Amino acid sequence: MNVLGVILARAGSQGLKNKHLLPLLGRPVISYTFDHAHASRLLTRTVVSSDSMEILKLAADCGFQTIVRPDVLATPEASVQSVLLHAMKIVEADGRFHADAIVCLYGNVPVRGEGVIDRALAVLQSTGCDSVRSFCPVGKWHPGWMCRIDQDRVVQYQPGSIHRRQDLEPLYLHDGAVVAVSRNSLLCAELHPDDPHAFFGSDRRAILTAPGETVEIDQLMDFFLTEAILRHQQQQAPLRKAS
Repeated sequence: MNVLGVILARAGSQGLKNKHLLPLLGRPVISYTFDHAHASRLLTRTVVSSDSMEILKLAADCGFQTIVRPDVLATPEASVQSVLLHAMKIVEADGRFHADAIVCLYGNVPVRGEGVIDRALAVLQSTGCDSVRSFCPVGKWHPGWMCRIDQDRVVQYQPGSIHRRQDLEPLYLHDGAVVAVSRNSLLCAELHPDDPHAFFGSDRRAILTAPGETVEIDQLMDFFLTEAILRHQQQQAPLRKAS
């Protein structure tokens, strides 16, 4: 199975300016995603799609093919599936490569669990499903504990009272670590441009990740958390080797 990895890194960010290029322990944030792509055993080819010349230069220096994203696909309103379709068509234009599956990797995710990309691809291949995404438990941010605030009055979002975490229905959130889709599913998305999630298809599968296993940087607090996690990992690495 030929798998095309597409690292997405739009220059503009409404939450945290230049988040892909922020220095994180002496390296740009996006360079960690470059490492994750290189570590995958199942990605056949990986490209970087961006409208930032600085990001594209970093990608080229790391050995990735670069794709200049057109302005129409570099807006906050542009859908992920449109960007993936654009990247796949550019890569396949010369007829030397044909993608059977596509993996979307967000460049602002410097912390991913080891092997998570290949775990998603293994499920995609073994089941023949349309898409596989990584999900983590929502934890204390469960809708069963959420409320609406009307003026200053508290209105329970979900009726009923659940005070024990063990009694909450298990719910999960896509954590941004990996999205793997079949070629057919991505191509079918062209028929439904108004549905930004059409490329997930109808048979949608999940792999589970642990809380904190993935960190997606969208705001400054995410950046500080990532820095702490990476420092901890660096401190633990010599201990694991010694054992």
